Amino acid sequence: MLHHASFGVSNIQTSSSFYDAVFSALGYSRVWEDLTPGSADQAIGYGPPDSGDKFAIKLRAGAAISGGSGHHLAFAAPSREAVNAFHLAALEHGGVDNGGPGLRPHYGPHYYAAFVIDPDGNHIEAVWKSPSR
Repeated sequence: MLHHASFGVSNIQTSSSFYDAVFSALGYSRVWEDLTPGSADQAIGYGPPDSGDKFAIKLRAGAAISGGSGHHLAFAAPSREAVNAFHLAALEHGGVDNGGPGLRPHYGPHYYAAFVIDPDGNHIEAVWKSPSR
């Protein structure tokens, strides 16, 4: 149903460092950027290599969320190892643990995920749903 989604961020440098790291762990990368210094409309798009963006961060004044907004986005991971790497990268780049890597059988028999909160209070997840080998 969704073509792409975006989050407003309060600091484009802090957030790009965070999202560069977590998306690299999942095999995604920057596919475009508009980083004109001093511009209020700076943004970065992420997606699979050689494709359009599926997710973007956009500089927005006052974007930091105190207590969270209640929304949540889950990103597809290519493996359990990628979920683990996502979680580690998030914590190393300013994210907050919101549920370490592991099976979540209440979501499905093969649902392996990790949950973090980004530097602006957004809740994100990496998930792998295939049987382990």
